[in-house]
Amino acid sequence: MKLTDRQLLAQEVLAGDATHVMLFGGSRSGKTFLLVRNVCMRALKAPKSRHAILRFRFNAIKASVVFDTFPKVMSLAFPGVKYTISKTDWFAEFENGSQVWFGGLDDKERAEKILGMEFATIYLNEASQIPQGSRDIAVTRLAQQVDQVIEGKPPQRLKPRMYYDCNPPSKVHWAYRLFVEKRDPETKKALPNPGDYAFFQINPQDNADNVSAGYLDTLKSLSARLQKRFLKGEFADATPNALFTDEVIDKWRVVDGVLPDFVRVVVGVDPSGSDDVDNADNDAIGICVGALGTDGNVYLLEDCTVKAGPATWGRVATSAFDRHEADVIVGEQNYGGAMVKATIQTARPRTPYKAVNAARGKAVRAEPFSALYENGKVRHVGDFAELEDELVAFSTVGYMGEKSPNRADAWIWVLAELFPGMVAAKKEPRAPRPPQQNLGWMAG
Repeated sequence: MKLTDRQLLAQEVLAGDATHVMLFGGSRSGKTFLLVRNVCMRALKAPKSRHAILRFRFNAIKASVVFDTFPKVMSLAFPGVKYTISKTDWFAEFENGSQVWFGGLDDKERAEKILGMEFATIYLNEASQIPQGSRDIAVTRLAQQVDQVIEGKPPQRLKPRMYYDCNPPSKVHWAYRLFVEKRDPETKKALPNPGDYAFFQINPQDNADNVSAGYLDTLKSLSARLQKRFLKGEFADATPNALFTDEVIDKWRVVDGVLPDFVRVVVGVDPSGSDDVDNADNDAIGICVGALGTDGNVYLLEDCTVKAGPATWGRVATSAFDRHEADVIVGEQNYGGAMVKATIQTARPRTPYKAVNAARGKAVRAEPFSALYENGKVRHVGDFAELEDELVAFSTVGYMGEKSPNRADAWIWVLAELFPGMVAAKKEPRAPRPPQQNLGWMAG
């Protein structure tokens, strides 16, 4: 195994004087591999030492590290080194007695078990998804004192290290405040020990020899916003009063394919004035599919948005209805009213259809669902780059994007149907009754 030139520079920072080191940058730049390699190296140098690799969600750490990066690191960087993995307590143990624990901070019981121990190394994978409070608790467990034993040298105390990585979120995130601005994320005051926090940027171009052909071209085809994050590896300027953020969407994204049973499936349609003859300059027809799971969460399953006239988008929407065994199609009636229902039922007769009316502005319709995203009640099954571009452009002051958010609008209709209580009209308070007169004198 040979590190690239940029990875060698990153390794120098990781081995420097700072206790806290963050690698940030674009996708597939080798950040996770390099940091897992360092954790394993420290475990092998210090017998009976304990180390932790943590992510926000336990299923994500299993899929991305335990079953992928960790075995790759051991095979390429430490061939011949034997280890075992406990799939009950989820830790790897080497022959020298050192352990590497894997955990998710979203699992309270497991997180408490792991954070009840002390560690010589803690690595927060995908730190953009991890709340500051969870990070602050993890820091308190960086307390194990062990010696590294290297042949031919006297034992030496292993310096505690805390590693972090992320695809850069916005500049309001605690990682940017802490590592780049060198300020306390809460008080905004300058850190008393700024030299204890170091960072290094590494991007996919720096790891071109180790990524598949065409991967960089795929990243270059993304929107400017996503290129900034996943190709150029730069922190984004935050949308003022944003309703949805990349880090929240990423935090709850389903990456392991494990889904609950569904109790209701809805297809949402946001129509425009396109026709089948000439629609090149018209808005796309937003078509999204979502489902309410038995766990009470809603899952975004598919974005079928298409730029086409009624004959085409009607078939796209109804084929999605059949493919996902949906219960109903909901569509905005402002464009053509009964035309939308007729389009759906021409493509598929007797399809259950429900018309909805956009009585309020786009941002106002989206705002009730912001808190649901924050709390993990809405989760994306996979990546939906164009739809997510539209979502993060919503703010409390309006929609800040350049084009009409047709995909997001269709998705909001799905959410409104699956969470009807979030958009129900508030009842007007009853006027107080006038005080009744005392007519007791009439009793006689």
